[in-house]
Amino acid sequence: MVDVLLKKGKEKAVLQRHPWVFSGAIERVKGKPADGDIVRLLNEKGDFMACGFYNGQSRVALRLLEWDESIAVNEEWLRKRIAAAVAGRGNILNTATNTCRLVFSEADYLPGLIVDKYADYLSVQVLTSGIEKLLPIVLNELQSQLNPAGIFDKSDASSRSHEGLETINKVLAGNPPPEIVEVVENGIKYGINIAEGQKSGFYCDQRDNRRIVAEHARGKKVLDCFCYTGGFTLNALKNDASSVTSVDSSALAVETLQANIQLNGLDKSKHTAIQSDVNKQLRAFREQGEKFDIVVLDPPKYAPSRSALDKASRAYKDLNRNGMLLLNSGGLLATFSCSGAMDIESFKQVLAWAALDAGKEVQFIYQFCQPEDHPVRASFPEGEYLKGLMCRVY
Repeated sequence: MVDVLLKKGKEKAVLQRHPWVFSGAIERVKGKPADGDIVRLLNEKGDFMACGFYNGQSRVALRLLEWDESIAVNEEWLRKRIAAAVAGRGNILNTATNTCRLVFSEADYLPGLIVDKYADYLSVQVLTSGIEKLLPIVLNELQSQLNPAGIFDKSDASSRSHEGLETINKVLAGNPPPEIVEVVENGIKYGINIAEGQKSGFYCDQRDNRRIVAEHARGKKVLDCFCYTGGFTLNALKNDASSVTSVDSSALAVETLQANIQLNGLDKSKHTAIQSDVNKQLRAFREQGEKFDIVVLDPPKYAPSRSALDKASRAYKDLNRNGMLLLNSGGLLATFSCSGAMDIESFKQVLAWAALDAGKEVQFIYQFCQPEDHPVRASFPEGEYLKGLMCRVY
């Protein structure tokens, strides 16, 4: 195993078990490890600190796996990690919910591996060269644990390029998924397009939040923005919202949403679907004098890194200002950020600015977070990416 020496003064994060070592913290590499190889990390005195995946092309040069020198990171170690992650989701899966995230990368001590379960199929994202090298073992263990009908590789994230990896979209094991896989979440059915859908096919990280927002929707006029395939829309309709308007720029998402309404036998007369840029549509609603009782804003990631935070904050502020202006007095704004660089206190500040610009008073009445199948590791706070607030707007 190749040794990598850490620069003096760069030990703190490693000792605190943060799983990332940036290339600038490395003094030198003894040998020529290939990308994805497991290497030992030593301090400047040559003492063992940890071992992990190495990648010479990535800004995150080391993704640490184990801090105990007596524990070998081998096939048995990998299988145990996967088995523990799957076992930890056992209480989520039942007759009312057959979809969730089974493995969540660093949070489950498996950096670069994401596994989502959609009924009898698994969708896998491999985001590091280390996991790519170990993929045959990963697939074998997933098949042993879950016996899925098929495993599909959705490794099309742009982050793969940072590791020198190409994007992949193909069947890895078993049968190819049908064009639409039917799943159920909180008793609501969804048709999921694994191969062509966004991310791994579905956003199961909003499972709890969809239910919470829907509890307020009875008899209310709801606007669901960035609706994708209709998570918030379907929950609101099922909970007897008086009407729901759904907006998304994706034609495929809107088409799938309308199919999902029919799949659940919900009242189509209460629903309006609009394929449009959300910000453009919000301005159009204002010009038309439209008002709503609940507005849901669940945009894509505006801040992929801290360097993008200022620009993202302005975008979040404008979006939420427009949302607030469409609410009846005392209405609810359910607003989210999936940007890891945007912490909850910063998000609250952005909403305060938005309220000031809109001439509104805002109360924060509930704080949303990611569900238990997206755990946050104590030594890796960056894993806490999804946050949101329910605001009463006057």
